[in-house]
Amino acid sequence: MNLTVIVVWMITIVIDTIGQLAFKAAASENTQHNGIAHWKAMAMRPWIWVGIASYIIEFITWLVFLSLVPLSDGVMLGSINIVVILIAGRLFFNEKLTPNRLIGVILISLGVTVVGLGT
Repeated sequence: MNLTVIVVWMITIVIDTIGQLAFKAAASENTQHNGIAHWKAMAMRPWIWVGIASYIIEFITWLVFLSLVPLSDGVMLGSINIVVILIAGRLFFNEKLTPNRLIGVILISLGVTVVGLGT
């Protein structure tokens, strides 16, 4: 992999993680509303807009990334987002890191490493 591919790949990972964390933050805020009022209150939360903006930017960077690597490699390398988001969820939201999740993280990381080394 050349430096451009690595940089674009890292940007997609960071932006996707920011988007997921922003959506989690927006969804975690307490609301006393039901139905339409709940969704109106949700739309007023800054984190929801950070998440949406992140997804728009991530969509563009993902297209750039896919233009630089074969689709099969790109999708496999994109799987590392699962690992990064799981770790970020643990750090920022104190989510559980069970033995099965740890095994999954290790297997995903190994798979991404194998694909990354072969590219």
